Amino acid sequence: MNVIEAAVATPDARVALVIARFNNFINDSLLSGALDALKRIGQVKDENITVVWVPGAYELPVTARALAKTGKHDAVVALGTVIRGGTAHFEFVAGEASSGLASVAMHSDIPVAFGVLTTENIEQAIERAGTKAGNKGAEAALTALEMINVLKAINA
Repeated sequence: MNVIEAAVATPDARVALVIARFNNFINDSLLSGALDALKRIGQVKDENITVVWVPGAYELPVTARALAKTGKHDAVVALGTVIRGGTAHFEFVAGEASSGLASVAMHSDIPVAFGVLTTENIEQAIERAGTKAGNKGAEAALTALEMINVLKAINA
């Protein structure tokens, strides 16, 4: 039996983080968590990390696709927060961000990690951005690093 598993330490990885400005009071914590995970756990060098700010979660997929197509990055991490409100807007933005990022991941040769919070309320978002429920930005960054190594192992 051949089992492929990979570590998250990836010192030479080139990682792009695309982050939504909307709800930045939450997203700043996701970014901090992602950067900490990349540098402290993944051992990624500062010069190999690119941060791209976009207006909102809806713009994450097109930006992730553009970053993936450059060939300059080994992975893209998408970060954002969509909080349910009183209209159907939540479903449209959250759904398009999710399906758009999934499409980019399926059609590119690099991992695209999903670090977008889709929550019912602000309390849930805060919990997932570094308090009770951990930091989903850090989790997405670690997922990206592990997937870089998994794909390398598969293609070796």
